Amino acid sequence: MITRLRLKNFKNFADVELKLGPFTVILGTNASGKSNLRDAFRFLHGIGRGYSLSEIIGGKTGGGGQVEWERMRGAMREISRIQAETSDVSFDVTAKISGVNSIYRASIENFDGLFRFINEYFELDGREIFNFHQNVFWDSPAVSTIKDEIGRSFTIKNELKSMRFHEMDSATAKLASPPGQKVLGDRGENLPTVLQAICADPARKETLMEWVRALTPMDVVDFKFRSDLNGFIQLYLVESDGAEISAVSASDGTLRFLALLAALLGPNPAKLYFFEEIESGIHPARLHLLIDMLERQTAKSGIQVVTTTHSPELLSLLSDETLKSTSIVYRPPGRSDAIIKPVLDFPNIDKLRATQGLGRLHAAGWFEDILNATFDEEGDAE
Repeated sequence: MITRLRLKNFKNFADVELKLGPFTVILGTNASGKSNLRDAFRFLHGIGRGYSLSEIIGGKTGGGGQVEWERMRGAMREISRIQAETSDVSFDVTAKISGVNSIYRASIENFDGLFRFINEYFELDGREIFNFHQNVFWDSPAVSTIKDEIGRSFTIKNELKSMRFHEMDSATAKLASPPGQKVLGDRGENLPTVLQAICADPARKETLMEWVRALTPMDVVDFKFRSDLNGFIQLYLVESDGAEISAVSASDGTLRFLALLAALLGPNPAKLYFFEEIESGIHPARLHLLIDMLERQTAKSGIQVVTTTHSPELLSLLSDETLKSTSIVYRPPGRSDAIIKPVLDFPNIDKLRATQGLGRLHAAGWFEDILNATFDEEGDAE
């Protein structure tokens, strides 16, 4: 599990640190930099997959001209912070894997629009595995060549490689999928066959049905999977009165619930999932069930979930454990760089949480007000 991410000169972050837990929640206003954190995780994911820097930033096309990897958001020159005195960008990842601590650092340089590695460092259980900082620059990550020691899969490359970034598209989730596909696509591809694989396991199916009944307004008692004329699998939701509703006719909200469940309960889960505004499409009365499901599933399965949110209600529902890995991204007025501050580091937060509730504070803009006052008084955040 990744426990810490430090960024230097990446997009609008000068030098920030994000604490992560099994379930990590990121708050912040629009344009504060929440999506830039997603980009940072995507950058690391590309390193884990062994892509070159030119591919990570500019995209990669596979066989048949299909896009294998989408290019990074924004202009290439804006990967490194424009206001920085140096063109270097650094990623520092700390993880605990199979009880073993590991640290991976990567520094890249923007040399006249061309990005290249200038340092890579990997430490395992306090022991340096490699530290490349020669004057010879390289384009492909060295960490992708690390072999597991003594057959144990605890190297950091596996954590970086096993990430998913879901932006569910209802039109895509409605589509029939090829038989045997067991990995949910980032936009909801293969939803029918992933659910079919879950339902093949009685225990997992029961867990799935419990959450479907809790999270959706439909009275769903079962799923059916039928082949269309092309042999692709289409999803049908069976209600208690026997009515069968095809995925094509299901609501966008219902499909979003199903895609989320398929991602977390499927047979081939990733180690880390990044969702933007995970509460989108969830009725406020059912939001507590979603949070309960996420906290339970991440606690027992080893899966990490990172999500951004604008929801005051969601913040009010978080457990004490999740609040330890809940932070706000804040961009001071008149400045382009952003900071990250853990919610529990705000003054008198325990008392205010008990008397007013964090959701109410968030809705009133209290966190930003405190940070504004800090910058006004000191010119910098503590």
